[in-house]
Parts: sequence; structure tokens; C-alpha cells
Amino acid sequence: MKKIRADDRRAQYRASDVDVDLDELREHLNGKHQWVLSTTRADGRPQMSLVSGGMTGAGRLAIATYPGRAKAANARRNPDVSVLVMGDAFNGAWVQIDGQAQVLDMPAPAAADALVDYFRCISGEHDDWDEYRQAMDDQGKSAIVIEPTRWSPVSKGGFPPELFED
Repeated sequence: MKKIRADDRRAQYRASDVDVDLDELREHLNGKHQWVLSTTRADGRPQMSLVSGGMTGAGRLAIATYPGRAKAANARRNPDVSVLVMGDAFNGAWVQIDGQAQVLDMPAPAAADALVDYFRCISGEHDDWDEYRQAMDDQGKSAIVIEPTRWSPVSKGGFPPELFED
């Protein structure tokens, strides 16, 4: 096999896998809120949902939803879930995070706290947290909180590195 020169334009599309610790994972997730949540249907097949999410200060993943959604029902039945956090572009660096989910429903104080954490990790501080909590209660919201148990390397697809000269 003929190696591709390192200065070839295709080198910018070189695949990579970078192992990260929790702090590096948090750094990678910063600003990346477009996720795919994978839960398990009653028949054992995956159910995937496009969600907005964020990593809380405590290192948990937070997603807002409604109690009647399939993702909430599935996570209640089987808390083993996975999240795909996509990069800034379709071919950007991504990571899969596996974990244990807990579904918390308003008006429980734990649900309100989780929804505050969700808002903070995506949008920062709210002007009136009492108003926000009331809105979440009025809407009957739920939070899916995921404790990460493992994660993949931060990966980027493309040409296999062995195709290139060193």
C-alpha cells in the first residue's frame, strides 16, 4: 500500500481516538448540547431520541423531557442508557457515554433541582429561579439524570491513520 504524504489535504480527515478522563470528557462536552439518547424498548430493541443535554457540575448528564415520552418510560423500566454527543459538525469529534438513568418528575424537589442543573449547564444562570421552577412544574416536566459508568474515546472518523506517512 502506498502511504499518503502527511501534507496531503486528506490528512485533515485523519481518524483519531483519544482516551479522556472525566475532566477531559467535561471539557469536550462543553458547548455540545445536541445529543442522541438511546434507551431500550420493552421488546429489547433500541429507541433513540434527539435531545438537548448537558453535563452538570457534579459530572452527571441532564436531559429535560416529559413523563409520557418513550425515553422516560424506557429509562424507568431499564436505567441502562447511552448518549451519543456529537461534535460541532457531522464529521467532528464525538463520544458515547454509557450510564445509569434516573427519571425525576415535577413537582418533586429533586426534579426541580435537576431541571435547574440542566438549564445551568446549557444556558447559565436564570434571572428568576423561582419563576423557572414554577414554569417547569406548570409544564409537568421531568428530568433524566444519568450517572456515567463508562465512555468511549473521543473519536473522529476519517481515513485510517496508517494510510499516512509519519
